[in-house]
Amino acid sequence: MSYELKHVFASLPQMERGVAKVLAGDPKGNNFLYTNGKSVIIRNINNPAIADVYTEHPHQVIVAKYAPSGFYIASGDVSGKIRIWDTTQKEHLLKYEYQPFGGKIKDIAWTEDSKRIAVVGEGREKYGAVFLWDSGSSVGEIVGHSKVVNSVDIKQTRPYRLITGSDDNCTAFYEGPPFKFKCTFSVSAACCLCVSSSVRGTYLHRYQRYIFMYDGKTAEKLGALGGAKAHEGGIYAVSWSPDSTQLISASGDKTVKLWDVASGTAVTTFSLGSDVLDQQLGCLWQRDHLLSISLSGFINYLDKNNPSRPLRIIKGHSKAIQCVTVHKEDGRSVIYSGVCVCVHYWDAETGENEGITGKGHSNMVAKMAVDESHRLVTCSMDDSVRYTDLSKKEYSASDLVKMDVQPKAVSVGPGGLAVAVCIGQVVLLRDKRKVFTLENLGYEPEAVSVHAGGVTVAVGGADGKVRLYSIQGNTLKDDGKVLEAKGPVTDMAFSKDGAFLAVSDEKKVVTIFTVADGYAVKNDFYGHHAKIVCLAWSPDNSHFASGGMDMLVFVWNVNDPEKRIKIPDAHRLHHVSGLAWLDKHTLVTTSHDSCVKQWALKI
Repeated sequence: MSYELKHVFASLPQMERGVAKVLAGDPKGNNFLYTNGKSVIIRNINNPAIADVYTEHPHQVIVAKYAPSGFYIASGDVSGKIRIWDTTQKEHLLKYEYQPFGGKIKDIAWTEDSKRIAVVGEGREKYGAVFLWDSGSSVGEIVGHSKVVNSVDIKQTRPYRLITGSDDNCTAFYEGPPFKFKCTFSVSAACCLCVSSSVRGTYLHRYQRYIFMYDGKTAEKLGALGGAKAHEGGIYAVSWSPDSTQLISASGDKTVKLWDVASGTAVTTFSLGSDVLDQQLGCLWQRDHLLSISLSGFINYLDKNNPSRPLRIIKGHSKAIQCVTVHKEDGRSVIYSGVCVCVHYWDAETGENEGITGKGHSNMVAKMAVDESHRLVTCSMDDSVRYTDLSKKEYSASDLVKMDVQPKAVSVGPGGLAVAVCIGQVVLLRDKRKVFTLENLGYEPEAVSVHAGGVTVAVGGADGKVRLYSIQGNTLKDDGKVLEAKGPVTDMAFSKDGAFLAVSDEKKVVTIFTVADGYAVKNDFYGHHAKIVCLAWSPDNSHFASGGMDMLVFVWNVNDPEKRIKIPDAHRLHHVSGLAWLDKHTLVTTSHDSCVKQWALKI
């Protein structure tokens, strides 16, 4: 029994309104990278479904940049740590780690020989540092600023020059190495959010709506792009073309502009929408690809021939995924994932992603399942259960069922049947209507599963017991049958054929009960080091998967607890939040790292 990571549908960048996002590329032009939470995401620029995730930072990562050699990446986090790690191996081995100052690192720059690194940010005693990559020894000082430094870049030809942009409304110019302060210039009463150096050595710096150009060697002012102002809104990022004759700028006015440097005029204006989430906070020119990042986190591939419509838009999640399920549609497998108030769906092969449209839940989606009528049934902390027609993938106000209290989980059965467990309640629904409620339970329900036959419901409680109920028409009747778990129940599921009931608990155990034997215990499964939070049965009914707070995923053989597949660090540094099977050889996992992963299994 073995496994292999098949696909990683990576998270989007983590965005913040009014804050620039660094989108960086590798020297060979094949990949681009950005950050989300504690992760650095590397994606193939031609096929973004090919992705790699680096998760070794203990704190939120702000910026990551490739060394010009392409062999290493330097990434900086909110604590002021810089990690330099290998790009050639899957393990991404750490080469060096430094703490140049205490505080958030906002930008990084390498010299063209990959031997020196400059970092800037929100230091307590200083706002930047320049050091040798392999020893950490200082090769200059970044002084001359009185407030946070937002951006840094280094001229990629000798003699080296370094430039910084700060909240103190100044741009500083340094000569070196060792780098020494030469001068500052301030031509606007606004902070400088971005500086950049071209291959030819021309510097530009950006103040709110203005872009100024300077000679990279002498710091002599050369002019301004666009005359009086380059954009109608704040400019958050610029990126040069490979030959330095053109550049693109990303703005809060929801546009990206393509500039001819020689004439100082905008050749093309890319309009990305009218909503506040369409503000452009980052950009990258990588070979023939022009990319920008919207406040929504969407990554736009810009089309020079059609500025009003991107060639493609990469969509997905930027926040923790809470739950997942799968469904077959027109012969293709589709993955549904719930994050915060949104539900997204993914093509399981291509990774293409869209969100269900319309006004949906107003609070976190907790659980979801697909019924036999091809409806997605979701329960949310907004005290509701929703039914969404998957042929339309659009929310409807008529498909909402209001609960009396907050639902925790939902399970579906045949004939339009669904059962939701809420705080202190078990609720029976049929055909999008609430038909029966069990109250005054004497225990707190936590998980629920409906038998495939549609006649039995199992409810797991915080008291470590599983209670069985019969569905009799539009009512639920307590069978008086109580099963014992090893601890408070966290999840449960009947097998697809209804032969077994799997129950997970806080004591790190999965117990399998055999339905035909009066729910006798078949096997207990041990292996997790922390609380198990999710279960899912394989279509073959002989295997099931469990995921826990320990970042582990196990695939078990129901007949032999010793026959198992252990997937360690399935989502490193993040617990597994959801499991689903595309087929008997492919398992889908989700996590609070905002990634969807597929695992090919040999069982």
